[in-house]
Amino acid sequence: MDEIHLSQLLDRAASRRPDHVAVEDEHGRTLTYGALQRAADRVMTRLARWGVNRGDRVGLFLPKGIEAVVAIHGILRAGASYVPVDPTAPIQRGAGIFADCGVKAVVIAHEQTDALEKAWPGQGPRPRLIAVGSNEPVSLCDATWNDVMTDTAPSPLPPHRVARDLAYILYTSGSTGQPKGVMLSHTNAFTFLDWCLSRLDLRADDRFSSHAPFHFDLSVFDLFASCAVGGTLVVIGEALGREPARLGAFLAERKLDVWYSAPSILALLTRHGEVDRPGFPAPRVVLFAGEVFPLAPLRLLRQAWPSATLWNLYGPTETNVCTAYRLPESIPAEREVPFPIGAVCPPLMGRVVDEEGVDLPVGSVGELVIAGPGVMHGYFGQPEMSDRAFFSEDNACRWYRTGDLVVDDGTGCYVFHGRRDRMVKKRGYRIELGEIESALYRHEGVERAAVVAKSDEEGVSIVAFIAMKASHKASIIAMKRHCTTHLPHYMVPDSITFVPELPTTSTDKVDYQGLKRLAATGT
Repeated sequence: MDEIHLSQLLDRAASRRPDHVAVEDEHGRTLTYGALQRAADRVMTRLARWGVNRGDRVGLFLPKGIEAVVAIHGILRAGASYVPVDPTAPIQRGAGIFADCGVKAVVIAHEQTDALEKAWPGQGPRPRLIAVGSNEPVSLCDATWNDVMTDTAPSPLPPHRVARDLAYILYTSGSTGQPKGVMLSHTNAFTFLDWCLSRLDLRADDRFSSHAPFHFDLSVFDLFASCAVGGTLVVIGEALGREPARLGAFLAERKLDVWYSAPSILALLTRHGEVDRPGFPAPRVVLFAGEVFPLAPLRLLRQAWPSATLWNLYGPTETNVCTAYRLPESIPAEREVPFPIGAVCPPLMGRVVDEEGVDLPVGSVGELVIAGPGVMHGYFGQPEMSDRAFFSEDNACRWYRTGDLVVDDGTGCYVFHGRRDRMVKKRGYRIELGEIESALYRHEGVERAAVVAKSDEEGVSIVAFIAMKASHKASIIAMKRHCTTHLPHYMVPDSITFVPELPTTSTDKVDYQGLKRLAATGT
């Protein structure tokens, strides 16, 4: 495509199909492309009045809904990059992220404005706030959503923008206990979108699911692929998205054509969503990414939706999707291992290397490294971390170290063999186990803590082992409550085991291998 800026997708769709429904939510509210463009212009106008311009950042702290979609487009039209955070996570996490990247404004749920003020870490002035969800003025907000939508000021001309401008910053789990901001440009996004439009049979009247949270990189496809073809984005709220029985009924009612989610959601749908009942309107294109899809639930999905085209997409947030594998129309009964993550999506390039960055022979297990226009700029405000994430040869090409171990099967198709470090993926979220440990250590009664992950047919679960100080009582309920205060829901340990002391190695380091065995076998 010839666009250089994501906001131009909305302009093109509004010009071609102004009366076509662009977005609808689970409650039946809708906006046409013409109305979406006008609403996004109102957001852009208010942000411009507040001095938001090209290169600035604007936060998004909203439940999923039409307003969040409008806000994202409005932020992009202002030349800024949007910084979405998990609206279900502790407010301290969101406030820390916004302060870290210096947002100038935040579009926020009105009931969270006071909490954000109290949690603001005090590094510089608090950003301007647009409060969504009430037409009544909120004491700390600078404008309500209604104020912005009814503003009659003329829309300014959008600022000059180039393809390398940042479009969004997505914060992922960090090993130090602090999230890190992945900086992604319009070029990065279009690299992925161009591949999607060339390979995935997306159509103008398609109805696209929006299941992934907007702080999750899967949402980039939902938001902008639907806009690129002029289709309809069907927004699924956080609560509905986690209830497979209701979600299955919702899919049947809304008749979605394109679905994209983590495999765990599809697995839950096959077990509890009644998606195999006769006459169920299965999506035509089904995409999944974020974690390995175990064979047992994948077989159930293929049996339930035999005519759907299934794609296994792979890629860290730093590259969005960088490899893809189209599944066969049937899964052989003798197959016992998950499907590959596939070949690199052009124009990206991939290699399998050792720890020194040297190419390994076909069939060897090594780290997958990726280069090309879809790879991130780096981590916001962390140049040293950014430098460590890449290596280059003769300054010709920057190769991003994914940290994932793969094998090239000889045809350029990669088979996944796990993580190089302690990062895991659960329900599509990339989680650094060290961040959970950091949160556990914030409890005054914790003497020592360690976290491991275990995998089975149900997926990945997080297991915490905790040794308490002698002066404190061990309580699973209290520790779970502590975790929900400091961590988003998907990072809260699935199980907590209190032990007198943690097993250690000869150098007094935590014996993680021993803990993994304990988590797997209980001995």
